[in-house]
Amino acid sequence: MDPEWLRLREPADAAARSVLLTRRIRATHQACPLGAVTVVHDLGCGSGSLGRWLAPDLVGPQHWVLHDRDADLLRLAESDPPLRSGNGAAVTVETRHVDDVTRLRPEALTGASLVTASALLDMLTAEELLRLVRLCVAVGCPALVTISVTGLVELTPADPLDGAFSAAFNDHQRRTVAGRPLLGPDAVGEAVGLFRSMGAEVSTEPSPWQLDARRPALTSQWLDGWVGAACEQRPELTGAGSAYLTRRRAQLRAGLLRVTVHHLDLLAHPPPVGG
Repeated sequence: MDPEWLRLREPADAAARSVLLTRRIRATHQACPLGAVTVVHDLGCGSGSLGRWLAPDLVGPQHWVLHDRDADLLRLAESDPPLRSGNGAAVTVETRHVDDVTRLRPEALTGASLVTASALLDMLTAEELLRLVRLCVAVGCPALVTISVTGLVELTPADPLDGAFSAAFNDHQRRTVAGRPLLGPDAVGEAVGLFRSMGAEVSTEPSPWQLDARRPALTSQWLDGWVGAACEQRPELTGAGSAYLTRRRAQLRAGLLRVTVHHLDLLAHPPPVGG
């Protein structure tokens, strides 16, 4: 994944994530013995932005284990770690290069206090999602999964072509890549159902991106990617896409364009022992 895209989106992710779910995590970990280390395994960590956002919200010493298949992103995450927890305790970081986080064995996460992931689910197949949920439940600690797309995008002012581009983009996210049929925006709903079917208690909260002229670089790059993916999925939209982008870019420069990209955060607590 492009490090520049990750850099641009980090503030939007941070502003969008649900503080209600993190309060529940914080309440859980505040009940831990004084001085106990909170061990967080971040799956598909990318550049490490989730740790930089969450670590300051947790108290006490923390150890983050960052898993990703991209060695360059792991080096980036290691070079910019969260430095302190919410009460000033130290935060340490280690990185693990893994080809597929959904194929990790529970033993690889032994001792975890929390499992996290962000902007990951839509890139999984149904089989991979099932393995991921089984892994989280088997580890026996809470799992926080943030910034999962829902497929709903709202643009203001409205344009007659909004619906066509939105539908084509969602179909693009559900495309088959190298024989892997991706879940795209269906993934987070499937994850909620899977966690609940395995006895976990699941809470969800909205985590929408708010894009406008205050984030011009991110909004522009998102818009180009959104329309580009839609046209790749439905080439017949390509001609209209050029004019659509021209209109939308002009609205962005004028400070008129507002976009809400809907996401969902979920927190899954493991089933009770013997449940």
